Amino acid sequence: MGDIEDAIERADREGFTREPPKTLKGRIGFLLRQLKTAKAVAAELGVTADSVNRYRRGARKHPPQDIADRIDAAVRARWQPQVRRRRREQAATTTGITIETRARFGYTAPIGTTDDGRVRRLTVHLPPAYAQRLFDARDQGAGDQQMRRIIAEGLRDVYFQDGGSRATGLSDVTFTDIDYLDLDF
Repeated sequence: MGDIEDAIERADREGFTREPPKTLKGRIGFLLRQLKTAKAVAAELGVTADSVNRYRRGARKHPPQDIADRIDAAVRARWQPQVRRRRREQAATTTGITIETRARFGYTAPIGTTDDGRVRRLTVHLPPAYAQRLFDARDQGAGDQQMRRIIAEGLRDVYFQDGGSRATGLSDVTFTDIDYLDLDF
């Protein structure tokens, strides 16, 4: 996963209306309900079907840390899909998306101005159209670079050009060396 994908996933998790199951038995039970068979859960987690059944029965209560992390990630990835979908739809149609980042921004500008990249800390609210483009790109399996370009275009239009009222000669904004990135929608 890239920086953008991770930030979208974290923002999704912040919208949960209930916490996912905390116990190992509860998590395995949830995965079994979602994936239907112990074999499918085992394939998802990288363990055997027998191990999955031991976790389900409670015969084995403490998996190795890397397996526990995979179980947690698998549960969170499937938890409350309707809530996630509803929040994304709302962001893509009415509320937009807020980006908080510290990264290096550079741009192509007219001769006589500086276009050297520099690290900036920005918190910018992008309109719903950019949220829609970002979610569509993610759903279509776009890479991190393509999603960075979408965010860079939004930051160019909203932050650097202020909706067209300044820096109209600014063309390409680059968005690199991400120190951190958080999204809220």
